[in-house]
Amino acid sequence: MHRPPQAGLSSPRVFDLRLTTERQSQLVDITRLVQDAVAGERGAAVLVYVPHTTAGVTINEHADPAVARDFETALERIVPADWSWQHIEEGEENAPTHIRAAFMGPSVVIPLRDDGSLALGTWQGIFFCEFDGPRERSVYVTVLA
Repeated sequence: MHRPPQAGLSSPRVFDLRLTTERQSQLVDITRLVQDAVAGERGAAVLVYVPHTTAGVTINEHADPAVARDFETALERIVPADWSWQHIEEGEENAPTHIRAAFMGPSVVIPLRDDGSLALGTWQGIFFCEFDGPRERSVYVTVLA
């Protein structure tokens, strides 16, 4: 259902960030992309949403790139490709990627500070989680009032 904006309120802007992944499983640090997209915007928080069923988003440590690789390896071990999957389409044998994406989830919300910066912890970063790459992907970013 579409509702017209209330008097004095405008519809929130949706920024469509595009990225290309390089591997089947890959966590990509998108913290800077998100921060740049909302630079100069005002609001209470930022919603980061991934509109794909074989990808997700999470917040975790981004100071050491090995953490992202550990996530990739752990999820491949937790949800191995060699199970007897029911979801099998020729050319799209990607059932485990849907499960891995569900573990990560499709969205995160980050508070915005008064100066417009993301209120992340010292070691935190925002990661796009690819599980069916390499592909071109979108990440939607919206500032919440």
